[in-house]
Amino acid sequence: MAIITAGIDIGTGAVKVALFRVDGERTEWIGKRNERIRRRDPFQLAESAYDDLLREAGLSREDVHYVATTGEGENVPFRTGHFYSMTTHARGAIYLDPEARAVLDVGALHGRAIRIDERGKVLSYRMTSQCASGSGQFLENVARYLGIAQDEIGPLSQQADNPEAVSSICAVLAETDVINMVSRGISAPNILKGIHMSMATRLAKLLKAIGANDGVTLLTGGLALDSGLVAALNEALAEQKLKITARSHPDSPYAGAIGAALWGAFRYEKLAALGQLPQAS
Repeated sequence: MAIITAGIDIGTGAVKVALFRVDGERTEWIGKRNERIRRRDPFQLAESAYDDLLREAGLSREDVHYVATTGEGENVPFRTGHFYSMTTHARGAIYLDPEARAVLDVGALHGRAIRIDERGKVLSYRMTSQCASGSGQFLENVARYLGIAQDEIGPLSQQADNPEAVSSICAVLAETDVINMVSRGISAPNILKGIHMSMATRLAKLLKAIGANDGVTLLTGGLALDSGLVAALNEALAEQKLKITARSHPDSPYAGAIGAALWGAFRYEKLAALGQLPQAS
């Protein structure tokens, strides 16, 4: 029997929803939504995004067998179950890139390195401090100060010819550094590349700390599609002599929601076998 399952990932900056149909080993991705929170209530946003996605797919809530949440979604009232974000990002990463043996989840407030096996099982992990200047919120603040759109950050960073180092690990002090750079006439590309290199150096150290010394690392989270960060990370990995290839996927921001949906299907099948099926609303 085909199972319809939904994954809802509520992060600090965005709500992601993924809808799947799972029939044994066959997995079909039905639809997806990614909504920036922007001071809106994340739980109301999750509900409206979920209902919109169902409407687009021609489905109703009664058609969904399992609604799995992750991230900050534990209090979503219509959820069936909740999964820890580390396990959902690991499972979502393997779905997007079967060669991945580590995950770098770089979100609005922190970065997290996760070492995984070929099934997406978490083997070890390490995360940055929320104060660190290696977060999506920090980079967004800097871009706003520079008058740069989010999708311009990566391409501009790769145009740098003399990156300016950002040494502070405190986001507040690092922003002060950026203001000083602007007053000294440092170009936006060199400022952004300096920030990316600072972030990349810390992320590379996280990978080394969890024992990820080779293979493919997939970036997930809000900064996964920042091409400048991916490029800087590969430079930092080479400098630290780690035989790791860091890469992203067009759907990397959905990794948590994907993993939640797939784990939801797995749990539903287990509960069905025990005759303890949950009821989603």
